[in-house]
Amino acid sequence: MLGICRGRRKFLAASLTVLFVPAITWIYLFAGNFEDGKPVSLSPLESQPHSPRYTASSQRERESLEVRMREVEEENRVLRKQLSLAQSHSPAHHRGNHSKTYSMEEGTGDSESLRAGIVAGNSSECGQQPAVEKCETIHVAIVCAGYNASRDVVTLVKSVLFHRRNPLHFHLIADAIAKQILATLFQTWMVPAVRIDFYDADELKSEVSWIPNKHYSGIYGLMKLVLTKTLPSNLERVIVLDTDITFATDIAELWAVFHKFKGQQVLGLVENQSDWYLGNLWKNHRPWPALGRGYNTGVILLLLDKLRKMKWEQMWRLTAERELMSMLSTSLADQDIFNAVIKQNPFLVYQLPCFWNVQLSDHTRSEQCYRDVSDLKVIHWNSPKKLRVKNKHVEFFRNLYLTFLEYDGNLLRRELFGCPSETDINSENLQKQLSELDEDDLCYEFRRERFTVHRTHLYFLHYEYEPASDNTDVTLVAQLSMDRLQMLEAICKHWEGPISLALYLSDAEAQQFLRYAQGSEVLMSRHNVGYHIVYKEGQFYPVNLLRNVAMKHISTPYMFLSDIDFLPMYGLYEYLRKSVIQLDLANTKKALIVPAFETLRYRLSFPKSKAELLSMLDMGTLFTFRYHVWTKGHAPTNFAKWRTATIPYRVEWEADFEPYVVVRKDCPEYDRRFVGFGWNKVAHIMELDAQEYEFTVLPNAYMIHMPHAPSFDITKFRSNKQYRICLKTLKEEFQQDMSRHYGFAALKYLTAENNS
Repeated sequence: MLGICRGRRKFLAASLTVLFVPAITWIYLFAGNFEDGKPVSLSPLESQPHSPRYTASSQRERESLEVRMREVEEENRVLRKQLSLAQSHSPAHHRGNHSKTYSMEEGTGDSESLRAGIVAGNSSECGQQPAVEKCETIHVAIVCAGYNASRDVVTLVKSVLFHRRNPLHFHLIADAIAKQILATLFQTWMVPAVRIDFYDADELKSEVSWIPNKHYSGIYGLMKLVLTKTLPSNLERVIVLDTDITFATDIAELWAVFHKFKGQQVLGLVENQSDWYLGNLWKNHRPWPALGRGYNTGVILLLLDKLRKMKWEQMWRLTAERELMSMLSTSLADQDIFNAVIKQNPFLVYQLPCFWNVQLSDHTRSEQCYRDVSDLKVIHWNSPKKLRVKNKHVEFFRNLYLTFLEYDGNLLRRELFGCPSETDINSENLQKQLSELDEDDLCYEFRRERFTVHRTHLYFLHYEYEPASDNTDVTLVAQLSMDRLQMLEAICKHWEGPISLALYLSDAEAQQFLRYAQGSEVLMSRHNVGYHIVYKEGQFYPVNLLRNVAMKHISTPYMFLSDIDFLPMYGLYEYLRKSVIQLDLANTKKALIVPAFETLRYRLSFPKSKAELLSMLDMGTLFTFRYHVWTKGHAPTNFAKWRTATIPYRVEWEADFEPYVVVRKDCPEYDRRFVGFGWNKVAHIMELDAQEYEFTVLPNAYMIHMPHAPSFDITKFRSNKQYRICLKTLKEEFQQDMSRHYGFAALKYLTAENNS
């Protein structure tokens, strides 16, 4: 009995401490913040550090008070925890009150509510609100169109994935371009507990095309208005984000705000942080009607079920029609219409604390939103200048953005422990294939690479090309890594036709490439070059995977399978198009060989004709490709015959033959088992021969290999005995597969290999 009484006294003492310490502290702070008989606000929105009254002494006092306030808050937090423990041990705890597990840490709710109260004036409740369950799925909607926006979406998603602890369901309203890019990216990214659904933005154009819009986002900037109609009818709530958003916290914290909505509140928005809607920014500036400063729609919380019941579709349409009679067009796309609706119906909006959308636009007042880095939740680059916008702390914001821009996306493939993931057939098949490999096999890493799924971002830069209508168009196909970037401009000068390139880069290198390309007049003037980023993973250079990626994404009927170290002769593009017709490539299985030469000089006066090339061969300025180290690779081309040839001539396949060829786009892919250096092209030419392709040498075509430092893979091949042993094993297995697939006809490859 005595023990029970003591326990109750402790419980009562703790309760009184929690109640009275904050009250006494705030009385002290309030009394200490009078100056000349007038209260001085502690709010960061009202403080004026540059006013005459703001002396060094008062600043020190203020800092001292703030430190003490934080200490008291920490003491209160500890006491609240003790109080909750005391409650958990009380008899009431054993009467069936079971607590749930939530993804937000204990204690964060109070400090956030305090900041919300100070900064935004929103009322807050004391104590942790159990808002988001551990495995609750968070729904996010993003409108995305085009090549540049697809890159922005990746950075946004990275920042969300980095902090998240909940399953995510992204609803992407995308045009055909963005869908192709992002569908491939997420399919190859294979992030657990992430689901992607696409909605055709082009089908929604008719819903908003009647609204004139001056904003740079164009017609896609209006599509957030129709989300209640576009998204699934059983979806009750969603977070809507612009593509130029960066998260600095767990998105579950924002999802939890839905539980604070009351009455008819259906829209969660942050106040606009510029004076745009106040008007008078310049002469004749007439903004759309808005409530006060208006609201920014870069981050929106939508209660879809309630909006549908309120007939949101009819509401915004009637408002837009009425305002357009006088305004004629929108200046800020959907944001103008959202604000016009809210002006008439202010009860619809729940004002989010401003740190949920720190807007870095021109004339922004966002600096009043935060006092410390920990205050930041979401950064919004809503100026057309993006990273070049002027802001007091822009360097910090830029570094945060660049962190996610260059962050290795492979590190985000982490499981959410305790949350069951949806069954992914591709992932299950991959795991099954990997489990069948013998990890004790000395060639295990080689075999594993064949099944590695590399994250792939197609069309990293803007691409725009319509193939020639005569069905003779040819695309140059090649692959490269960062150390061959300098070849791009030269190739573009030599080949005016379409190009498909697969680049093997890390996330950071991809951004270096982007800066390099955007700084090059030659590359920026070409819109018919498709750059496909295959992100680095594993220890080998997946050369044949890269070739397959580049081959798969061509839009022409024919392709020239080249390498990045070669410069094609001037005019080769037009010559190949004529050869396609002359040799009836459309109706015959031919592989047109472009003879390969090389120079050992870094500075070369490139031959402008076959006659000039022959003269340079005779003088020793040029050589047939790899004649001194790998003669067998190109010997069957018969360079002696080529010197005097005036018409195409046929050659037969021989062991280790690896010419550069022009083929139809339906030719077989390269075999992925060959990585790094050795046999990657040889195996492909062997398969072409097995499929009865006819090898035809073009008499007036040539390409020249430019010198470069040895690749890392050829260095490994030369120095590592196990590397060479594994390559030999893979060759034998490939030949056995060929025999099984092509039968008796493939026996010649085994014989030729034994005789070579």
